[in-house]
Amino acid sequence: MMILTASLPQGEHALVSLEHGWHVDLLNFVQHGVPKIVIALLLALIGQQILSFFVKRMRKSATAMVGNAHRAAQLRTLAGIVRATGYGLLSFYVFIQVLGALGVPLGSFIAAAGVIGLGISFGAQSLFKDMLTGLFILLEDQYAIGDNIKIAGLQGTVEGLTLRVTTLRDGDGTLYIVPNSQITTVSNLSRDFSVATLPVSVSTSADPNRVLTLLRKLADEVRADIAFKDVVLADPDIPGVDKISGHEVIYPINLRVQVNQRDGVLRELRRRILVAFEKDGIAFGTASSTLVLERPDPTLAPPTPPVSTEPSR
Repeated sequence: MMILTASLPQGEHALVSLEHGWHVDLLNFVQHGVPKIVIALLLALIGQQILSFFVKRMRKSATAMVGNAHRAAQLRTLAGIVRATGYGLLSFYVFIQVLGALGVPLGSFIAAAGVIGLGISFGAQSLFKDMLTGLFILLEDQYAIGDNIKIAGLQGTVEGLTLRVTTLRDGDGTLYIVPNSQITTVSNLSRDFSVATLPVSVSTSADPNRVLTLLRKLADEVRADIAFKDVVLADPDIPGVDKISGHEVIYPINLRVQVNQRDGVLRELRRRILVAFEKDGIAFGTASSTLVLERPDPTLAPPTPPVSTEPSR
């Protein structure tokens, strides 16, 4: 073979050498690289199955925790983060193994990746800030999936939480994706309890003692109702006259209720107040800038015009 290739012209000799080297590299890749890639894929598949098993177990445990909604939300949040982080690590492992099987020197690759990462870090500092903030949100348990929160000027229910972003869904169905670095203040409306507050506007002509007695009676009836006895957690708080403005007096009613259970209690309380005020003849208040025009009673006789006393000419 050496004698034959030596007698060939220089161009053909280079072509033969290239073809021979290509066959050698291909044979080496099939003998060593392909098994390495197959083993890496098998290990990644096994890791994915194990990861999926634990994530499903955590989500199943969260669904079974009917009496502990907060703990269930924590498990759902942790399951999502473990899944995303685990898939990221498995993908990186397969990527490194494929590079090694292709003969790419990992030392130079890691060094180049370090230089590139350093350059990216200066231009994408918010990405690292997102992940750091997300880590502290998780460790400090500031909120979890299913909580109703206010962040970055937005309010909604947490549908997703990763180390980089928080996903919110508001009341009209709009989906917000908020980078964690933009979260400076968190208002969690789903922890421990909620307070249902209803300011009732009553006319200044109504007797305050009578109004307070009626409001306390109605609030106690709502709490004793079979539909709300497990929702309302404490006795109603009606401190008294809160504000006087024009022809209206504000009487606030405060009810401590289960998290995310304010709307139903307030609707029932409003309904009972409307019925009771109509029955007892108590008028609601009006703002000072409101002009009320009353229709004259048709049973009353029209006013008599004044009679002129001047002598006629």
